[in-house]
Amino acid sequence: MSLRLILGVVFFMSYLRGVHVSTCDTKCKDTPVFTPSRLVVKHGDPAFATCSICGSSCPKDLFGLEKSVGQHLTKGPTVEWKVDKMTEWSPSAVCYYNVNSQKCCGALPVTVYKPPDKVVFSFDNRTEMFEGQQYNLQCAVYNVAPIENLSVTFYRGKTPLARPTSKKKPERTPLTETYTLSATLQKQDDGAQYWCEAKLELGPEGPQPPPVVKSQQVVASVNSDAVTVISSLSLLLGLFSVLSFCLE
Repeated sequence: MSLRLILGVVFFMSYLRGVHVSTCDTKCKDTPVFTPSRLVVKHGDPAFATCSICGSSCPKDLFGLEKSVGQHLTKGPTVEWKVDKMTEWSPSAVCYYNVNSQKCCGALPVTVYKPPDKVVFSFDNRTEMFEGQQYNLQCAVYNVAPIENLSVTFYRGKTPLARPTSKKKPERTPLTETYTLSATLQKQDDGAQYWCEAKLELGPEGPQPPPVVKSQQVVASVNSDAVTVISSLSLLLGLFSVLSFCLE
């Protein structure tokens, strides 16, 4: 083994012994505080937040901001985080300071959202419906994020019918989902307008009112079984008469 390699190994081992691996404590006495405490930003929009880290006596070289996107600027014990255009779906921002060989941290929860491209209502891909039978009302929501903050409501005219259970998915990128509601249609539903809406409920830090995208309205055409049977019988008798005439 060469002398250079031996010296390199000795130096590396000495370096490892001198390294102190610090953990990030988010429950320390004076946790850094972000303003706002939670950030909600539309994908593609700018974002801004500030972090108050410690008192004026905090050594400048012992605190800072770790972020996945954007820039930061230190102003005394305060750090400003700025993103010109939010292009990430799961950004992170953590400000910290070191004291007594401990790393005290404060994390900023960030929600990046995107309203749906479109919302489409349909009757289970059916073109003909009958009285007293059960059908699936479907609401397809295209490219929305985050999906777990989406609520879907079905309507008959102006009357809300039901709100299906939200999709509990941790995925932060845009998804396309179809929501389903079972309903038994009656004759009085014939001619009624059915539709659905998708709403992103992002909390008080989000846009007010919440982003809402509505589907097109679909007019229900409900046939009674009696009318259908009579029409089919009349058609059959008519065909029989024509056939008899041709055979004469």
